[in-house]
Formats: sequence, C-alpha cells, structure tokens
Amino acid sequence: MSAVRLLWVPVLLCLTHAWLCHGACVEVDSDTEAVMGHGFKLGCISCKMRGEVPASATVDWWFRAKGESDFAHIYSYADMEGYIMDDRFVNRLAWNGSKKTDDVQDGSIYILNVSFNDTGTYRCFFDRTLVFPNYEYRTNATKFIILNVLGNATRGMASILSEIMMYVSIIGLQLWLVVEMVYCYRKIAAAGEEALRESEAEYLAITSESKDNCAGVAVAE
Repeated sequence: MSAVRLLWVPVLLCLTHAWLCHGACVEVDSDTEAVMGHGFKLGCISCKMRGEVPASATVDWWFRAKGESDFAHIYSYADMEGYIMDDRFVNRLAWNGSKKTDDVQDGSIYILNVSFNDTGTYRCFFDRTLVFPNYEYRTNATKFIILNVLGNATRGMASILSEIMMYVSIIGLQLWLVVEMVYCYRKIAAAGEEALRESEAEYLAITSESKDNCAGVAVAE
C-alpha cells in the first residue's frame, strides 16, 4: 500500500505542474498603430516571477502627448476599480485587463473613439506586492508604448512581429509542457519498477525465511 501511495506523489506533482503551465502568463508587446475614430487596446502585461505566490497589484497609466515634455496621469486601477484621471479621456477609457482579481498581471486599457490628439507616449506602471508566509515583498514594472494614430487602417510590421511572437511563445509553452509530462512519466515508470523490485525482494526474503523455518521444524522432528 505504501508503494502505491508513493507512486501517486509524482502523478499529483505532474498534474499540478501541468495546470500551472496551462495558466502561464505571457508578456506580449502592445500594438502601436491606432485608426482615427476607432477603438484601440493599449496592452500592458507584467507577469509575476513566482506564479505560485499570492500577490496584489495596482496599475497606473500616464500619457505624454506628441510635442509635450511631461507625462500626465490619465488612469488608475486598484481594488478592482478603474478611475479616469484626465479630462481628455473622460468616457473614453475602459479597463481591459485582469478581471475579478487583485492579482493583476494584465493591465491593459481600451481607448474609445481614438483621435489624432491621442498620438504620443503612454507609460504603464505596475506596483505589485508579493505575499510570502512571513513577509511581503514589493516590486514594480514600467512599460512604454509609443502610439501613432493613422487616418486609415494599415497593418505595420510591429503588429505582425508582435502577433508572430505571441504564437511562438504559446507554441514554446506547449512544447515545454509536453517535455515536462514525458519527464514525469519516466519518473513514474522508474518509481514503479523500483517499487516492484522492492516488493519482489521482500517476497523472496519472506519465502526464504519460511523455507528456513520449515527446515528447522523438520530437523527438530
């Protein structure tokens, strides 16, 4: 029975590892070309280095219009609530990131009815707190997006490369998952063979001991 229980340990570990890989976070660069009068997603993803550690994060967006020197605070997201901080974006910004969680890894926002005045540099700032059993660790990440607003829809090279990299990352994660599952299978098979050898040795030892006892009884008679 103990051997059977030991065999289940690597199985559970593999299943847990596979589940974590399936929900892996992938950082993909944002598109940088918007079309006048259309909506546009400003992508900003910041993955945790330790996916199994609970955390909470806030996200702030800043904007520097083309020709200006200073950034203006335009949007803030904290405690699962978003707040528009700049009058230029009132009723034009919406949260498009992680839903129903304080553990935010996708801090994307969506601009409605893009105008040429939205051309410029956007700064996305993550402020994250990792919660360990005995302490908390605070970290942050900053990403910049230079947005160009076009009169007509075109697909730039940056957008194409970004999409290619996204698919490459997904395929890479899937291949990693397959390798991990093969590795776990081999470990399980090796553990099973070891358990069988131990059981066989134990059986032979018991059989030998029984024969010795029988021989002792025969000599005594």
